Amino acid sequence: MNRSYKIKPIHATMRLDRWIKNNIAKYPQSLLEKSIRKGEIKLNKKKTNSSYKLKIGDEISFYNFNYEFKQKKTKNYIPSKKKLDENEKSLIDNNDDFIVINKRAGISVQGGTKAKNNLIDIFSNSSLFKDTKPYSVHRLDKDTSGVMIIARNYNTAKLLTSLFRLRKIHKTYLAICYGTFKNKKGEIRGNLVKYEKEKKISELAITYYNVISSNNFFSFLELKPITGRKHQLRKQLSLMGNPIVGDNKYNIIKSKNKDQKKLLLHAHKIKFLINNKKFNFKAEPPDYFNNYLNKKRLII
Repeated sequence: MNRSYKIKPIHATMRLDRWIKNNIAKYPQSLLEKSIRKGEIKLNKKKTNSSYKLKIGDEISFYNFNYEFKQKKTKNYIPSKKKLDENEKSLIDNNDDFIVINKRAGISVQGGTKAKNNLIDIFSNSSLFKDTKPYSVHRLDKDTSGVMIIARNYNTAKLLTSLFRLRKIHKTYLAICYGTFKNKKGEIRGNLVKYEKEKKISELAITYYNVISSNNFFSFLELKPITGRKHQLRKQLSLMGNPIVGDNKYNIIKSKNKDQKKLLLHAHKIKFLINNKKFNFKAEPPDYFNNYLNKKRLII
């Protein structure tokens, strides 16, 4: 094929090879490297390299690039109007760079073999992203509700991802767990183990906690994770003998889940700084969370 494409602002600073994979097809890296080297793919009519970071107005040209890439045919997920409406109504903030929502429990952030119903695909079909596309910048478990940021463009996604990695974005969670705590405030520190295939990996996890209220059987907590390990809060509290109510994965006493099916973990607040501008967002807990607080007399 002989075609040319102009780079739009939302793709500025993206690598050339990544742009091709995201916007043309997911070609093998070896093929792209070879084609760029041979001059079948040029930038501004000149040879370049695959790691070149694009600028606004750059022109990518394909010359006699006839490689037919056979991708597996998958049915595109098209959300129902109801799904679109209920997620658009969860909007907390909407600006030129990102949106903030109060994520519902039971929905994944990104798609996968078992997660066709996901936020990125839903918002890809939303009028909120009419002239761009949504970018995921942080994780929130499928079963966890609460404040969630979705970037509107590549540059913002890159910036926010970097801030998360550098621990410059601070999150506060609310949780209802079993049992009581000796100290009303404290630090949970220790290594969490995960496996990548057969490789065992141990990572330090740190969380600050504050007991908001408690009785003889339950505690209502405010949690501030310092590190961002997968399932960090759920794992840490389970290891302490205080699993989160409704956690079917890490609850050490399965029989205790009978009176509450949904995970009582909620991302309550998020705050960060960009160019000396403060951003603070808060998502109110869902009704089932507040109902359980009332039921167990944990409301102050």
